Amino acid sequence: MSLPTFSFTTTAEEVADVFSAEIKGKNVLITGTSLNGIGFEAARVIAKHANLVVITGYNDERLKLSEEAIMRETPSANIRRLTLDLSSFAAVHKAAEEVNAYPEPLHVLINNAAAAAAGPFKLTVDKLETQMATGHLGPFLLTKLLVPKLLAAGTESYVPRVVFVSSDAHAMGTGPNLATITRPDAESYKLFEIYSQVKSANILTTRELSKRSNGRINVYSLHPGAIYTNIMETEESQADLKAAGLLGPDGKPSTQWIPVWKTIPQGAATTVTAAFDPRLNDKPGAYLDDSKEANHKLASHISEPEIAEKLWAVSEEVVGEKFAFN
Repeated sequence: MSLPTFSFTTTAEEVADVFSAEIKGKNVLITGTSLNGIGFEAARVIAKHANLVVITGYNDERLKLSEEAIMRETPSANIRRLTLDLSSFAAVHKAAEEVNAYPEPLHVLINNAAAAAAGPFKLTVDKLETQMATGHLGPFLLTKLLVPKLLAAGTESYVPRVVFVSSDAHAMGTGPNLATITRPDAESYKLFEIYSQVKSANILTTRELSKRSNGRINVYSLHPGAIYTNIMETEESQADLKAAGLLGPDGKPSTQWIPVWKTIPQGAATTVTAAFDPRLNDKPGAYLDDSKEANHKLASHISEPEIAEKLWAVSEEVVGEKFAFN
């Protein structure tokens, strides 16, 4: 069967329908699944076909709303809520212990959640900068702790997958500042610079994890597109995004810097592609855009192996855990 070529306007539902056979029987965990976000949209369409979809968030009341919305549309869906605060290593450990106690293996882990690129410099409970902790270090630790669960899903015909939702904003800078990951510095803090560093870290982690897993886990990163989601609706986000010209005075998407924005269904399409498209089997570590492999769009600093290796070493040091693929 020939598979379609996806585009900017392809929706997550269209992708899920194409790959329904690949989704069938799979157990999938998606971080950051609040209503009106691309994580929720990915969960919604995957739940129509999957064996199990684990939805996560730090607020269980909001998670219940997501679960109820999915179940209203697909009463047969198997949804499991998992409370997860990626800004706290203790909370990540607690959530991972819960997942590792599940009777099912884990076929796909989608690291979608991130902190809003908004507001002043803030530290987490672990004394780390909030965006870097929530968008990189927390997902890095979660992935490490769930590796055994992922490996348990591998067979002769199936390789488990990890997906990191990144952004083309990775190209705005020169990559992560390793010094400020370990010792956050309020004086040098620049909101969108840190956002770019986090998104670079996602892609570098993708490539290094792909290499280190030696074919036992397929790892992909992606640019979902510019999308107006729930993360942009907070008061802090609105102020900073208006100041940057990304939102207009009315708080809605501006075309000053981004001519065409994606809808949430279009924005979640590349996530679903990264999780299930069999055409990616021979492209481990690939970066996707518009639901297609797009390594040619990566910034030059992403292709330097020593940067990925150094980031990996620093990340292991900060989270206090070393990856093992036993």
